[in-house]
Amino acid sequence: MLLSKHPSANWVHHTNIYEVNLRQYTGEGTFNAFAHELPRLRDMGIEILWFMPIHPISVLGRKGLLGSYYSIENYTDTNPEFGTVDDFKNLVNAAHVLGFKVIIDWVANHSGNDNVWIKDHRDFFVQDAEGNIIHPYDWDDVSKLNYDNPQLRTTMIAAMQFWIYECGIDGFRCDMAHLVPLDFWDEARTAIDKIKPELFWLAETEDAPYHQVFDATYTWEWMHKTEDYCKGNTDMNGLLSVLNKYNTEFPPTGYRAYFTSNHDENSHTGTEYDKFGEAAKALAVFSCTWNGIPLIYSGQELPNLKKLAFFEKDPIEWNGQYALHSFYKTLLTLHKNNPALSGADPAAFTYMLQTDKPNVMAYLRINGNNAVLVLLNLSRDFVWVDIHDEKIIGSYTNVWSGQSFEFGIDRAFELYPWGYLVYEKKS
Repeated sequence: MLLSKHPSANWVHHTNIYEVNLRQYTGEGTFNAFAHELPRLRDMGIEILWFMPIHPISVLGRKGLLGSYYSIENYTDTNPEFGTVDDFKNLVNAAHVLGFKVIIDWVANHSGNDNVWIKDHRDFFVQDAEGNIIHPYDWDDVSKLNYDNPQLRTTMIAAMQFWIYECGIDGFRCDMAHLVPLDFWDEARTAIDKIKPELFWLAETEDAPYHQVFDATYTWEWMHKTEDYCKGNTDMNGLLSVLNKYNTEFPPTGYRAYFTSNHDENSHTGTEYDKFGEAAKALAVFSCTWNGIPLIYSGQELPNLKKLAFFEKDPIEWNGQYALHSFYKTLLTLHKNNPALSGADPAAFTYMLQTDKPNVMAYLRINGNNAVLVLLNLSRDFVWVDIHDEKIIGSYTNVWSGQSFEFGIDRAFELYPWGYLVYEKKS
């Protein structure tokens, strides 16, 4: 198993990610409008703001009225729909003042069909035998970039560096990272680390070798398997098999990002409630307490119950209530402050606890004298769960109620249908 050539910053152990769909976030859909949301999101415990691509969108082959964020016309400018480069710079500065990190989406596998490079650098693009620039897969609104061309690599890295120099961003979320050669990402990170070390690099991939460069990768397989579980197409053993695969096939120092929704899932499959039904909150608890990095999508704190259009304006229907603000705040605060939830940390351990109920997942995260005990009832039944394990012995606090408990080697827990319990033990 290959370990990273680029060690992660220490602050990543307890971070979380909030994906910003700027177009749909406010009626205005601008950097300036989103800036008003910063204090609320910081209070909720958000650490990293990930902005979906902020670049101008190509017109040639555009899908829908506004087009896909991921069809880039110019890598060193902003979409006028959102505002100017200076507007984004001001937003980053305001976020930094409040303690956020800011990363931007980087689309390196392909650009828009009328990208500014095409006129003078057709050799930056993959072409067929007749010299026609090709589209990857059936994505006919984008053109495939050619990483056999050293000049493309140099130019792409310079474009990434632009956002470091100009706006002081804190990292990149790299779209479909596995479609781009790994050695390019190594080259890019090596060059950019010289400018600003301790950036955060998130890859949209589940290819374990990409952890040689990236701090974190996606957990698509887990998300799909939990959907299968909720729809009756697998059982608890199916879920545990994915977690075992992650433990054995991915480096222990590699962070995994866990989520119940994101822009792809929401717009193309449906909301977390469409996929998971009443299990959505229990699976969100898992995302925030398992060994990894929680990832939350725009509007999940509302909660947003609709699919958001991808190529058109379709704002989140905020009502000022933010019903799950406290739910996420409790989980994210716990994730940040308890050493037992330190992600990809050799000092933190995860123990699966045996129960007498086949549809209950119970685990203990431990780091020294700190611990977090989690029980998830992944069934529609009311259950009493018996646990017999000396590892749970100690004084705990229910993270939501604040009530204190002394747990012995034997303990019974009451769980409502699709319910969850989280207890914290501090040294």
